Amino acid sequence: MSDLPTLLLASLKPDTRKAAEQGLAALSVQPGFLTHLLRLVLDSTQDRAVRLAGSIYLKNTAKHKWEEDVQGVPEQDKTALRAELVPAMIALSNPADKAIRTQVAESVSLIAELDFPNKWVNLIDQLVASLSATDYNVNVGVLQTAHSIFGQWRAHVRSDELFTVINIVLGKFIDPFMQLFQQTATLLLTEPSPNPALTSPKENYEYLAQAMVLLTDIYYDFSCQDLPPAIEDSHEAFFAPGTGFFQAFLLWDPPQLRGDPDDSTPSLTSQIKTRIFEIAELFVKLYPEQLQKTKSVEALVQTVWSLVGSNKLPGVADDALVSQALRFISTAIRSGYYKELFSSKENISLLVQGVVVPNVTLREHDVEQFEDDPLEFIRLDLSLSATGTDLATRRQAAADVLQALVGSGFESEATEIVGSWINTGLSQYASNKEENWKAKDSAVYLLTAVATRGSTSQHGVTSTNALVDVVKFFSDHVFEDLQAQPGTVHPILQVDAIRFLFTFRNQLTKPQLLSVLPQLARHLRSDNYVTYTYAAITIDRILAIKQGNQLLFAQADIHDSALELIDALLSRIETARTPEKVAENDHLMKCVMRIIVTARQTVIPAYQRILQRLVAILGVISKNPSNPNFDQYIFESISGLMRFVVAGSPQTLPTFEQALFGPFTFIIQQDIDQYIPYVLQVLSQMLELHRGGEVPDTYRNLLPHLLTPAMWQQKGSIPALVRLLKAFLGQDSARMVASGQVASVLAVVQQRLIPSKANDEWGFNLLQSVIANVKPADLQQYLKPVFLCLLTRMHANRTDKYIYHFTRFMLYSLAIKVDGLTPDYFIKTLEEIQPQLWSQILTNFIIPQAPLFPHRDRKLAAVGLIRLLCESSLMMQEPSVRTWSAVYSALAKLFNERQYFETKTADDGAAITAIDFEEQTAGYQASFSRLAASENVEADPVAYVQNPLEYLQQGLAKLGSAYGEQVQMLIARADGGTIG
Repeated sequence: MSDLPTLLLASLKPDTRKAAEQGLAALSVQPGFLTHLLRLVLDSTQDRAVRLAGSIYLKNTAKHKWEEDVQGVPEQDKTALRAELVPAMIALSNPADKAIRTQVAESVSLIAELDFPNKWVNLIDQLVASLSATDYNVNVGVLQTAHSIFGQWRAHVRSDELFTVINIVLGKFIDPFMQLFQQTATLLLTEPSPNPALTSPKENYEYLAQAMVLLTDIYYDFSCQDLPPAIEDSHEAFFAPGTGFFQAFLLWDPPQLRGDPDDSTPSLTSQIKTRIFEIAELFVKLYPEQLQKTKSVEALVQTVWSLVGSNKLPGVADDALVSQALRFISTAIRSGYYKELFSSKENISLLVQGVVVPNVTLREHDVEQFEDDPLEFIRLDLSLSATGTDLATRRQAAADVLQALVGSGFESEATEIVGSWINTGLSQYASNKEENWKAKDSAVYLLTAVATRGSTSQHGVTSTNALVDVVKFFSDHVFEDLQAQPGTVHPILQVDAIRFLFTFRNQLTKPQLLSVLPQLARHLRSDNYVTYTYAAITIDRILAIKQGNQLLFAQADIHDSALELIDALLSRIETARTPEKVAENDHLMKCVMRIIVTARQTVIPAYQRILQRLVAILGVISKNPSNPNFDQYIFESISGLMRFVVAGSPQTLPTFEQALFGPFTFIIQQDIDQYIPYVLQVLSQMLELHRGGEVPDTYRNLLPHLLTPAMWQQKGSIPALVRLLKAFLGQDSARMVASGQVASVLAVVQQRLIPSKANDEWGFNLLQSVIANVKPADLQQYLKPVFLCLLTRMHANRTDKYIYHFTRFMLYSLAIKVDGLTPDYFIKTLEEIQPQLWSQILTNFIIPQAPLFPHRDRKLAAVGLIRLLCESSLMMQEPSVRTWSAVYSALAKLFNERQYFETKTADDGAAITAIDFEEQTAGYQASFSRLAASENVEADPVAYVQNPLEYLQQGLAKLGSAYGEQVQMLIARADGGTIG
């Protein structure tokens, strides 16, 4: 353990990171590692970088290994760590330790999610006992820990289990919480101070305010699922106009907490007010009857007016407060409870003039961001936060107020009032286009807002305001900016024109969209970062439009422009100088991917050059992977290019292999773990494209490395490794048997996959491939150990998921058509392990589970049961014959819903459209990033059976000819009668 600080420090440096991580992994399996690590984090004599790295390693261990079945955290280490975590949070109360405390708080949250209340019984008692009447430095640490635990309730679905946990917490924490809230509010709001020792100097007052931020967070946590009685009973103390804490805090503006006007970080005062509006919005949505006990909403609306009306808070630091205040207004309008507040034309006009228009107008900060930080401008403009969740800017929140009015019965009033503002803006622009371009920008934004009735981030606007002619406005006012030459209009107006297309793409016809594509293509060559990026985003979204379940645009539509578009995009990416800059703009690579998967065989004439350029870009970014989305799209592009080019011209496959094997081998040898799952999927795709031909040695030479334990350490690689091994088994099983590699595959299944709750599904997936591809005579020697492994896991650690996959594996093995693979082949093996074991498996698993199978597996289950009933001699003998009628009854239940036996024709393009959803899960983490373009539709393992009823009738006829009346007697004993 003495090496721990050195290893943590080395893990921060790119050139020593990999070796350090391996050293840390070796240390982490030693008993007592986590408590030793935590003590190192708490040791203030250590280098701060070591302590911070240690706290992050602790959090990642809690996230990825706490419940891992294979090489997880020992139970005694878990117990020891749980005992030390809350005291550690208190020990980290020093403000200098804030970053470290945040990581430890997240560890507490992750472990509590899994272990509280059953295994961490005293967690809340520890937190309550740590609260102090006088030391707010400690209170901030306790409240941060508490919020990290309770905050998770916000995203949970209501359940008995969740409410049990909430009630346990409320029973212990609500009273101390309410007392601390009241004490803290009194100290902050009362002048002169009732306790100067706690409110001065300034640092102490700041601790109080930090505590209040967390107290309001916890108030929301406690109310997010249901209203606790203590909060319901004290409603007036918090919400009453004039006297409630919330109203007082919204009007509170202590000089000692005012931030620097140029600072973009929200002040503590602003953070408290933002959270109060979040709570108010929550109550409007969930507990409107509570708010109607007083005139609190009316008072809050008035407060919004006085706080943010007429642009009183223009600073960036107050963006979150202004946006949340406007969201509260939108929610109040949509609720329908406060129509009298918003129904008069005069009030709507005041709302638009005082709140909407000032917050739609571009500020100097926005223009500077457009020029100096274009990616952040785009991210905020698209309303996508770094984590992929919605993040409303001031403009979007103001626009949402308009959309709330339009959608709540005030359509004509809002449209008329906003229309006059739009006309004013357009007139101002016409009078002086160079000076007044912001007026037109606001006009276009207001029109977009008032025209939108419904929209999604995936599809753009889905329904529009019938009083607004979007297409006419586009042709009269927007198209001129779209087609303007660079430099003749402000670039923001060109971006507005492109965004207008992006937003209303579903309202334009296919011919209209095709007519503007050349303009968008021209903007890809623009010198302005936001312009060419928005052009790429819009082309991508237009090509992704679906009508019904079919893509609107096909390869014929971009036949003439595809290669030029790809060249423009790749040229733009290639101009960057560093790996980080090359990969920063994933919108460009996503557009490349979209064009490739739309153009398909159209790119064949230039595919080699495109492939070379993609491989060169991959070579640059692999030096320092930095953007998971860009990585996803470049691999999708390579995979999609190969998919369609090889489909149209099979002789091109060796060209792809020659171009890709070198870089892929480098990635695997250098263990660039972010890319390995992608590389394995593309290798699988290439191997699958050989379709039964001779497997080249380049693949065979890879196989021993794929079977080493180190390859299976990274969870994110496991699905891809399984797929690649399945490809090998499908193409080269005879050689794998001869070289002993099937035994190695089964060792992976038995040692690494089946024992793991997270990966058992992949173990069964791989086993099914072994059963389907290895000759029964070669398989025989391995079956007993495999079944013993499956049954050991069933006995020791079964889950509902495991029972389903086990049953499915048994029925799959019975159902598939392989020479020599009969039901009796499996029954004999199981009976050799233990007499009557087969009857137990049937009775406990197959018979009860088969009728519950999901629709997609019902035909498989039916065919497996039919073969078991009709093709097994052992099923007609003691003791198995006693279960025959029960098996027939289970089959009858499946036939009650025989519509699910139909095999649907697979859509070859279905995987491609799934790419849209991959961006939500792309990331450097343990989860698997699926490469949609590389995937083929799974073959139906029972395709040989066209009509299960006919198959059953034929099987029973053969069985009847061999066993006579015994078959009819067995059917008669079954529940549900004869299947027909």
